[in-house]
Amino acid sequence: MKEGYLAELFGLEGKVAVVTGGGGVLCGEMSRALASAGARVAVLDLFPDAAQRVADDITAAGGQALAVACDVLDRSRIEAAAEAVLAAFGRVDILINGAGGNKKEATTRPDLPFFDLPAEAVQWVFNLNFLGALLPSQVFGRLMAEQGEGVILNVSSMNAFRPLTRIPAYSAAKAAVSNFTQWLAVHLAQEYSPRIRVNAIAPGFFLT
Repeated sequence: MKEGYLAELFGLEGKVAVVTGGGGVLCGEMSRALASAGARVAVLDLFPDAAQRVADDITAAGGQALAVACDVLDRSRIEAAAEAVLAAFGRVDILINGAGGNKKEATTRPDLPFFDLPAEAVQWVFNLNFLGALLPSQVFGRLMAEQGEGVILNVSSMNAFRPLTRIPAYSAAKAAVSNFTQWLAVHLAQEYSPRIRVNAIAPGFFLT
């Protein structure tokens, strides 16, 4: 990052960031931006090749990055990822819960009305978006509680506040993420440390 007031305000030198879904388009850009601000970045993704591509971009630009295969719905794999991050970087300062998505089987269409949406598809979408934020927050949030400081950033959606047509499971899951963010912010600040902050962003549409 360039020296000056921007580095002073937004520099992340010495910080370690973990990004779930880091091999994707949006979270890949977040990972690169964190690295450009000076953070060491652990890129977590279900698809190892995608995580490695982002990590390679970061190292090619002079940053430090670690690609880690991780399923955000499998606590044992999240814990293994946390161990890998600690072994490489020694601590975790930032967690971005970016893993998420929708499923066509949970999306209404002319040949699949709301009344016939399969429960298992709805559950899959809800699990990915909500539990996919909760479980990493448990694992990495514990490290922050032990440190007495840290930042968790959840990726919600504008659909949490103004639901789009056709995607009831995704909209409801993102609404749950927004609510969970508020709850976790209070819980960690009151029970562990006011230096642990939890927030969310709610993106709209992006051309990817």
